[in-house]
Amino acid sequence: MKDAGFDAGTLARLADVIEARRGGDPQRSYVARLLAQGPDAILKKIGEEATETVLAAKDGSPERIVSELADLWFHCLVALAAYGLRPETVLAELERRAGTSGLDEKASRQAAQKAAHKSALGEIPVRGTDG
Repeated sequence: MKDAGFDAGTLARLADVIEARRGGDPQRSYVARLLAQGPDAILKKIGEEATETVLAAKDGSPERIVSELADLWFHCLVALAAYGLRPETVLAELERRAGTSGLDEKASRQAAQKAAHKSALGEIPVRGTDG
């Protein structure tokens, strides 16, 4: 497949357009409408687009996979905007994870969640044990 010249600036420019449409007329702007409807509407669209992406992949159609992933990524950008986040933050997290085994990274997140849970419950970890 031909490289379309993508760079991180593409996501930043889309994020800027999404942000510019915040507070716009929901009758004239799909993005303004989604943002006005709030997180539940945005998250529902992400679920729909994720399902369509899975179905396209199961069908094995490269064109549909790309099209559905573009829709999914777009709606993820709208979600980021709704939560006051930028795609650069996600890209930085991906860069941070680069070179780390996915299994190691997942184990690290699970350990951090377990520690946070214990801390929230007021438990003090005992040295030399895992809980």
